Amino acid sequence: MKARKSLINRSTKETNVSVSVNLDGSGKTNIKTGINFLDHLITSFGKHGMLDLQVNSKSNDKIEHHLIEDTAITIGLAIDKALGDRRGITRFSYASVPMDESLAETSIDLIKRPFWKLILSIKRNKIEDMSKEDLEHFFISLLQNLNSCIHLTVKYGENDHHKVEAAIKSLAVALRKASSLDKKQKGIPSTKGTM
Repeated sequence: MKARKSLINRSTKETNVSVSVNLDGSGKTNIKTGINFLDHLITSFGKHGMLDLQVNSKSNDKIEHHLIEDTAITIGLAIDKALGDRRGITRFSYASVPMDESLAETSIDLIKRPFWKLILSIKRNKIEDMSKEDLEHFFISLLQNLNSCIHLTVKYGENDHHKVEAAIKSLAVALRKASSLDKKQKGIPSTKGTM
């Protein structure tokens, strides 16, 4: 079986982002964005998704929104590329992940037909060193560029940090299961014969 790895370099006037991913890794991460909470979320995503993930993001215009957006886009593109034609994968998965009083759920279909639904239920305007708006935009940009159908919902919770962390972990676990190789699956997991 071909290695399920990819490397994406995305350079614009606003940012330079490099992401390498190994879908069949062990959760080793090296994340450098310069934004502490973003590094923490991406590290959790790699660890619980069992992805070997390296992310190096630099801002050219010193605007955090652009850095956060481009980092999410590049991670999504790298995972999509590593999935290839998605031959032999489990395809569907679901994960419900608690973090203390918060609960987040993700349902995923790795079909190459992008659709996303996101409900984070964040109340505060800022969590750690990221604005609510930028946190939501990180998730949206990531989901849009995974080229899949994903529904991610924070069901309930009081602590916004816990809600967001439960959300990224539920996405990671669902992605890990859906992208795993299914020994019974021969070829493309679709009646159409293509994803």
